[in-house]
Amino acid sequence: MAVSRRELIVAGLIGAAAAACSPASTAPTTSPTPSGEVVAFPQGFAWGVATSAYQIEGSVAAGGRTPSIWDTFAASGGIQDHSSGAVACDHYVRWKTDLDLMKELGVTSYRFSVAWPRIQPTRGAKPNAEGLAFYNQLVDGLLSRGIAPVATLYHWDLPQYFEDAGGWESRDSAGWFADYAAVVFDALGDRVSSWVTVNEAKIIVQGGYQGGFMAPGKRDQKASGQVLHHLNLAHGRAVQAFRASTAKGTIGPCLQLAPCYPADDSAAAKTATALADLTENRLYLDPLLTGAYPKDLDTLDADFAAGIKGAVQPEDAAVIASKVDFVGVNYYSPVVMGPGGAQTRYPQAANGWQQIYPQGLADVLTRVHHDYGQPVQVVLENGVPDAPGQDPLHDASRIDFLKQHLHAAAGAIEAGVRLTGFHTWSLMDNFEWFAGYTQRYGLVRIDFTTQERVQKDSARWYADVARTNAIPA
Repeated sequence: MAVSRRELIVAGLIGAAAAACSPASTAPTTSPTPSGEVVAFPQGFAWGVATSAYQIEGSVAAGGRTPSIWDTFAASGGIQDHSSGAVACDHYVRWKTDLDLMKELGVTSYRFSVAWPRIQPTRGAKPNAEGLAFYNQLVDGLLSRGIAPVATLYHWDLPQYFEDAGGWESRDSAGWFADYAAVVFDALGDRVSSWVTVNEAKIIVQGGYQGGFMAPGKRDQKASGQVLHHLNLAHGRAVQAFRASTAKGTIGPCLQLAPCYPADDSAAAKTATALADLTENRLYLDPLLTGAYPKDLDTLDADFAAGIKGAVQPEDAAVIASKVDFVGVNYYSPVVMGPGGAQTRYPQAANGWQQIYPQGLADVLTRVHHDYGQPVQVVLENGVPDAPGQDPLHDASRIDFLKQHLHAAAGAIEAGVRLTGFHTWSLMDNFEWFAGYTQRYGLVRIDFTTQERVQKDSARWYADVARTNAIPA
């Protein structure tokens, strides 16, 4: 059974709220409408696509790789269609073909993730030469095709042996992650343009430790608070390891942000919206960018708040707030809160949890700009699944989705936001976590039986955007 966005939100909204509404809490009434003119982006703007290791690589037992928590979760029957990432897009074998696809699309940036179990298949052993060789050839292949590598260190695939040793609930996890990051910096740091530390800590917390529908599949509010803090600490430790290394390029976090709007003008709706903004945004932005957790933690579920507070040690704040070079933003959907909880106000995507509201992207970007010191920002994910009943190759709905969101991004730039790149999710259809293969987000369609790759109409449209550095009229 698919998990709705509303269920995901409710998992983090237990408890009373007394916080004031943030600047992002005012509900707009209209969505942006693309103009009839070509809209150009700044020179050097990065046009990219995004993937992650477990979703595309397959070959889960090849090259010395050992199981991750997602292999274990899939084997437990936690996936909607009872599938796994064991084969996925066979990218571990077909990576050259996929890089050629990217070159054909004309993208200038590729966000991928490094599979932790490929680099450190066993605890305490030397780094795995086969795993490092795969990513070395991938990075070299990107550079030879004129594509900048954007490497994510952690996109949810914790080695199972670390989970067995306590996982992210253990404070030691921050050290494990920093040690792993140092290995990858040493191997790839002379060529990777940008590094992303942790992908979407919020979804790990809400889905993996509150709702139980993501790996490792737990439902424990206190543990979820500990995990939140340890993920933040791991991010900070990785940034410190980067600064101490000889690696070039830039580094930053990747946060899934959701603008929160009240459904009406009632005090109850505004209070619910403030609490939603805390759980969706400020819990993750504040410690990384201001050096402190929000002061209204006590409005959260008591066990969740206790988990966070109990995990904090005096020296942690400075580590977590280690200076970053950019803020990576993933945007999919707003949250609309009424007196009785989350509501649906905007058109829903086929996944059931995503409300399509392009102006929300502009609101998120401008909010981060104004509230957190005008950092450089990069959109690292933005996408939508195929619409039901639509020809699988003629995806006009995705083109419209991307066009509207790019107009929103352009509007944010016009308003002064320091946005330097945009990565659509995803390059190709893939294993979509708890939804398995029931949802397709790709610009390129994958036949998961034959592994044939075929460009959708959106791929050709996006290629034109990348080529011209502009949204066509």
